[in-house]
Amino acid sequence: MHIHILGICGTFMGGVAALARETGHRVTGCDAGVYPPMSDQLRSLGIELIEGFGADQLALRPDVFVVGNVVSRARLADGSPKFPLMEAILDAGAPYTSGPQWLAEQVLQGRHVMAVAGTHGKTTTTSMLAWILERAGRAPGFLVGGVPLDFGVSARLGADAAAPFVIEADEYDTAFFDKRSKFVHYRPRTAILNNLEFDHADIFDDLAAIERQFHHLVRTVPGQGRVVVNATEDSLQRVLAQGCWSELARFGAGGEWQAAGPHDAFDVLRGGERVGRVEWALSGLHNQMNGLAAIVAAEHVGVAPAEAAGALASFRNVRRRMELRGSVERATGTITVYDDFAHHPTAIRTTLDGLRQKLDAAGRRQDRILAVFEPRSNTMKLGTMAAQLPWSLEAADLSFCHSGGLDWNAGAALAPMGARARVANAIEPLVAQVAAAAQPGDHIVCMSNGGFGGVHDKLLSALRAPQ
Repeated sequence: MHIHILGICGTFMGGVAALARETGHRVTGCDAGVYPPMSDQLRSLGIELIEGFGADQLALRPDVFVVGNVVSRARLADGSPKFPLMEAILDAGAPYTSGPQWLAEQVLQGRHVMAVAGTHGKTTTTSMLAWILERAGRAPGFLVGGVPLDFGVSARLGADAAAPFVIEADEYDTAFFDKRSKFVHYRPRTAILNNLEFDHADIFDDLAAIERQFHHLVRTVPGQGRVVVNATEDSLQRVLAQGCWSELARFGAGGEWQAAGPHDAFDVLRGGERVGRVEWALSGLHNQMNGLAAIVAAEHVGVAPAEAAGALASFRNVRRRMELRGSVERATGTITVYDDFAHHPTAIRTTLDGLRQKLDAAGRRQDRILAVFEPRSNTMKLGTMAAQLPWSLEAADLSFCHSGGLDWNAGAALAPMGARARVANAIEPLVAQVAAAAQPGDHIVCMSNGGFGGVHDKLLSALRAPQ
């Protein structure tokens, strides 16, 4: 079968492309603008990429067009379609489907699907769970919205149809013609509900609307399935109050499963009994909770908690999760540059808090944290959460915001931070601001859910330039 994917360079659709290729299908695809790591992965798989959404691609005559949710019926200022290929598909009556629907029908059918849902930590927790199963000899399939360092790819089929399939379960909508959340297509037997707060202001009116979608996911879990839920989240308790027909496994304070000890070395408790211990290089409460959720989910498919906890000791995280991009040596110390995917205010705060705790534990309280970020997600571009930015950046000594393309005033939003916050409307002046402020011992954390204009390399180059 030949499938042509519209929006192929998104993390999810890129994973679908990789799975389709591994299944033996001929895969081509198109997108407007690409950036690593997904573009590198697709090219390494021999998948032909076409720039743009031109109607001439209809001539490829694939068996089916698989449409990503980046595609819409939008029109440009001159009245022409933003996605002419989609208009051509509709006019021709050519076969098309969504990425989640194709995945459900062609890959997930008959598998023990393990879905990881939540506003934050989906990618990391999915990667943790896949790694636990890998170390346990289960050779799972997986689709992750990033590239786990332990696997080097974002998706694979797994050993066979009997192996579990771990999938990052996104609540964002499926396609312009299917406004259900992606995760309702997956029919999991094990579902992790990691956390839940307001996000995706472009498609959800309020938190209650997202809670309703999460309950749609809970409705699809069979009676013999397991719902692994964060016991500390009121929003998730409201989801469960709407009905749950599966085994419940609660983790965190107030739940049967708990973690006891520092974030980087903790005991796993079940009903107060120690059943495993995690010692790893990761920091932060968020990673401790992610790891606990993965251990509880793995236990549902027969991996003992002690074995799962041991597997996490070698977990290397995901690209763009506090990924070290480089360092610059100065006479009196080192300036370190990291890349992180954080874009929601809570994720930004969690990332920076985790780094601050790690530095404090290492006796390096004097080291400064410089936060460099762009409000690029649809929610942040709308300005819905602009007022939360000062709160999210409290752990940073200095913060630098790329405000290009925003319809709201980033300077006004960050005004409560005074001289600790600076704003630039383009990458070059942003880099210049950061480079001028950086001192030996600083940790510069660049945060975005996009390519961020290559800011990491530009910043490292500026820092290495003769002083």
